Amino acid sequence: MKIDDQDKVYDDINITPMLDVAYVLLLIFIIMTTATVQGITVNLPKASNTPAMSKPKTKAISITPDGSIYLDTYPVSLQELETRLAQYKAATPDLPVVVKADASVQYQKVIDVLDIVTRLQISQLGLVTQKLVK
Repeated sequence: MKIDDQDKVYDDINITPMLDVAYVLLLIFIIMTTATVQGITVNLPKASNTPAMSKPKTKAISITPDGSIYLDTYPVSLQELETRLAQYKAATPDLPVVVKADASVQYQKVIDVLDIVTRLQISQLGLVTQKLVK
């Protein structure tokens, strides 16, 4: 009796090639991860629990349409602005300052504020503008 191979039904899947691929991928993963860890072993010093030095906080000077001046969110006069900026400058010599003035404010107010910033020798100064939309 001759059995016809064409009529035979295969009801199982050969997973050997799939396992071969999985083993090769696992081997490559193991080699790559251990290769990046190699190096000279050193005994690292311990850091203290104190927080790292952070960048100084930027101070924002805002000038409203009616000419009022704000340092961050607090209203100040020109004299108070100079006093407070001098205190901040003494604490952090590289104090960054940004000036935000309304488009309709008097030009002299902006010049007065910039004069104070220049007098205090604050070199990190930014002027906030609005992006032009076309």
